[in-house]
Amino acid sequence: MKFEIEFRPVGEKSKPGDAIVIKYESRPGYYRLMIIDGGTVESGQEVISHVQNHFPGTPISHALLTHSDTDHACGFREIIRELDVQKIWMHRPWEFSSYLLPYYADKRLTVEGVARRLRADYDVIADIEAIANGRGIEIERPLSPKGIGPFRILSPSEGLYLALIPQFDRGPDPDQSALEEAGVWIGRSRKRSNRAVNWTSETWESEHLRDGEATSAINESSVVLYGDFGDSQRVLLMADAGAWALYHSAGVAKELGLPMRSFSVIQVPHHGSRSNVGPSILNELIGPILRRGAPSTYSAYVSAPKEDDTHPRQIVLNAFIRRGGRVFATQGIAKCYTVGYNLKAGYDPATPISFQSKVEEYD
Repeated sequence: MKFEIEFRPVGEKSKPGDAIVIKYESRPGYYRLMIIDGGTVESGQEVISHVQNHFPGTPISHALLTHSDTDHACGFREIIRELDVQKIWMHRPWEFSSYLLPYYADKRLTVEGVARRLRADYDVIADIEAIANGRGIEIERPLSPKGIGPFRILSPSEGLYLALIPQFDRGPDPDQSALEEAGVWIGRSRKRSNRAVNWTSETWESEHLRDGEATSAINESSVVLYGDFGDSQRVLLMADAGAWALYHSAGVAKELGLPMRSFSVIQVPHHGSRSNVGPSILNELIGPILRRGAPSTYSAYVSAPKEDDTHPRQIVLNAFIRRGGRVFATQGIAKCYTVGYNLKAGYDPATPISFQSKVEEYD
């Protein structure tokens, strides 16, 4: 199957985001378009112009919002408003209000009250829903193991998503004891210090990246996609997913008989944050550390803003490089992986990021 995946540039300095445009051949001579996330308002407008210029008159078969963070959703709202979108895939947490009451601390809450609060707190998602309803666009829940074009959703399942909603940073306060009893307590985000980064030495053989770093519940609700384009061209797109979602994804892939450690393209999650991956989950998804000098086996793309000193983390990039990755970062410049299509004008062959002997120290 011919296909191309464009990782569009999003944000600058400390304002990251994701926006991905995918073209794939559904039958010989006929292609479809898929958009994943839209980044900021500005990047959403850039995606609109890009699609109109390069794919005039072509509808968007699938538009997927991986999760409800505004650095993915604000531009998505612009895309839904302006482009011909046939189907939207996105989470709407208020749809599950009746199931969530036992997991909120305030036992006086009603189903209607929870729904109102979630709509107000996730107003961009509510806007997208209203725009879609006004334009007659179908909205579907992106839950595993559904398929979207050439992709299969690995995470979240409905059960995992329901467990995560009460722990989102916005919304009513969660009932920690009830969630602990259900075995799904993550907790709300813990803020990191913004102090200057200290650096430490790292060799190929001495990896400093750790397991067990906590990420937020809303990031763990990110849609993780497994793409199979034939001829051993497999793709893993992880949005902002962390260890909970990624271990869940690995389990679903195993149940479905989908091979891991054999990808051609991988998206580095959460703009290269060290909170989302560790050695153990990378070994399971991608494979163990290769010997130094071994040939690369896949391309890894990280959506990171330009002029940002916190994304991507070099300690994370080194981890992917050790495991056979040619790593590329957007940082203001779109990057494209293509099979069977010519590289568009304006795209030059990208230079991979090199392994570095200095990495960030943990706080």
